[in-house]
Amino acid sequence: MSVMKRVTLIFRSKANKALDRMEDPRETLDYSYQRQLEMLQKVRRGVADVATSRKRVELQMNQIQQQSNKLEKQARDALGAGREDLAREALTRRSSAQSQLSDLQAQYASLQAEEEKLTVASQRLQSKVDAFRTRKETIKATYTAAEAQTRINEAFSGISEEMGDVGMAIQRAEDKTAQMQARAGAIDELLASGALEDVSGTPRDDIQAELDRMGAGNDVELELQKLRGEISGGATPELEAGSPGGNSTQAGQAARPAGSASPAADGAQPPAGPAIPASDVGESAIPSADTPRAGDGT
Repeated sequence: MSVMKRVTLIFRSKANKALDRMEDPRETLDYSYQRQLEMLQKVRRGVADVATSRKRVELQMNQIQQQSNKLEKQARDALGAGREDLAREALTRRSSAQSQLSDLQAQYASLQAEEEKLTVASQRLQSKVDAFRTRKETIKATYTAAEAQTRINEAFSGISEEMGDVGMAIQRAEDKTAQMQARAGAIDELLASGALEDVSGTPRDDIQAELDRMGAGNDVELELQKLRGEISGGATPELEAGSPGGNSTQAGQAARPAGSASPAADGAQPPAGPAIPASDVGESAIPSADTPRAGDGT
């Protein structure tokens, strides 16, 4: 392929693409409908012209017929007056008029047939134009609805040109807002740590900053101790309920009188043997050195 052919092909392809992008189907349909109306108007004008020609031929035929009748009458009158030569001349002219009348009659029949043919063609073309107009309006309405739906979907999805610009502007605003929030937080941290000085308020020295940090540390320690107390308080009942000797120890302590001292309080070690249930312990097993009960009178 030569260079000029390639240039021509590229130019045609670019022009075709540009024209296709600029073309609106609704405008194309309207233009086609306008051309069909013009064609129908031409056909109707042709029918009118043929009808006019037929009418003119018909008028000529009437005139020639009247002239032929007049010549025939004149020939009769001349022959009755004994003027045979005049009668012959009148009949000759009448014969010529009859020949013209025959030609006009043939032309009239041809024009009449042509008029009927054009009339039928005009009616058919009128039906096609009406059908095309209905289809054109349907296609235009469908195209307009599809175009509107496409624009709505593009707006919802954010891929349209206008919504794309709006989305980019919103994204830039969000990025700037996040950057300003991060900057404000960083400045607050620097002011709290003492790395930056607050020139608008009361100046703070290093000792005050250290005291503030210590106060914050004490608050943290108090919260930590509180959490430890809550955790230990919730775990102790579970441990006591799960220990095997917990019930016997509590029963022995319940069987001992309120005034008796515990072995741990007297300094004595508890017996190494198994614990005796509270129901098996009698009054004789209680030492006499214990505090007397209120009902003994001693």
